[in-house]
Formats: sequence, C-alpha cells, structure tokens
Amino acid sequence: MSSVKIECVLPENCRCGESPVWEEASNSLLFVDIPAKKVCRWDSLSKGVQQVTVDAPVSSVALRQSGGYVATIGTKFCALNWEDQSVAVLATVDKDKKNNRFNDGKVDPAGRYFAANRRSVYKLEKEEQIPDGMCIDAEGKLWVACYNGGRVIRLDPETGKRLQTVKLPVDKTTSCCFGGKDYSEMYVTCARDGMDAEKLLQQPQAGGIFKITGLGVKGIPPYPYAG
Repeated sequence: MSSVKIECVLPENCRCGESPVWEEASNSLLFVDIPAKKVCRWDSLSKGVQQVTVDAPVSSVALRQSGGYVATIGTKFCALNWEDQSVAVLATVDKDKKNNRFNDGKVDPAGRYFAANRRSVYKLEKEEQIPDGMCIDAEGKLWVACYNGGRVIRLDPETGKRLQTVKLPVDKTTSCCFGGKDYSEMYVTCARDGMDAEKLLQQPQAGGIFKITGLGVKGIPPYPYAG
C-alpha cells in the first residue's frame, strides 16, 4: 500500500474553508471561506492564490460548463466571472428569511446545481449541487471530512464499513475533493473559527488547505453546472 503523505500547501487561515473543487484546465483548486465572503483559487503550479470577495457568506463554488463558475452566495445561486470579478444572480430563494443562507452545494452528474440550508433542499435546474464535506473516488467509495474529528474517512456506501482513516493535524476538517494529476491527490479544507488562542497555538495550520498523497486510489473529475 502507498505511503500516505499530508502537506499544508496553503496556510490560508480560512475562518471556515469549504467546497474544494479541482479545475483541471488551470491546475487550480477552488474553495470558499464562508464567513469571510470569499471565493479563492489556488494555482498549484505558481502556488499563488487569487480571491474574489462577494456581498454575503458564500457556501459553495462549482465549475460552469459554459465558462466561469457558479456559487451559492447567501440564499442566491450566482454566476461568477473570474476575469472581471462580476457576480450575476441566477435565482434567489427564501427572500423573506433575511438571516438564512445556504449551507453547501454541489453539481450532480446531470449538471444540476443543488444546495441546502439548515432546513430545506433546493434544486436549480441547470444551476445546481449536493452533500457537505464529502466526495467519491473512482471505485465508488465515499470519503468524508469529519468536522471536529480532524480526519477524513473512506466508507463503503453499500455496507457503511469504514475502509480507511487519514488523520490531519487540525480538528475542524470541513470538506475534501480529489485533484492534481490523474486526480490522485486529495485536497482538504478546514476551519479556525471558534478556536481559542491556546488551540490555535497548538494547531497553527488551522484554516489552511491540505494535500494528501499516497492514498492508493484516484478520484473523478467534478461535474460542471450545465447552465
């Protein structure tokens, strides 16, 4: 079995990093910092990171088949043009609930963007996504980031049996995705919000982006939103 290696590739200090998505065309990792209202793109070749700040907490980002990205911002499904940093609203839900927001989102194989808040699940046809903190590998097994557990685990979705556990040096692991060459690398986001000074001293990489190699399994490319 391969030797697992864990590396903090970006000490970003995200308050709550989430929704990692690999963009093969640019060799980049997209992710969001929810309370900081930022969509980020880390270039794995140059190691540089770019950010776009939006006007509300942003809970997920996804590729768009027609170019650019889509994101769930507050209770809005939005199109994001990275070149001019413009945001266009595609749809809005829960207009009467001012303090509500989406919690996560993901694109399904049909190219629909699904998103959920703490009470409801919405589907935006041609604009949608799904579950928080997990991804699927090429063998059909599920990888789940365990918040406050400091680990990602591999599960057999049919039996529920745990097949593998990878411990990280931070507690608040939030989500994961496969990327890199042949999707053989795993990227994990995490958070630092809610940690006191002593805990942050113990976990200086909290809020960073981690890369895991040597898992012995590859992932699959993310599905782009078809709209």
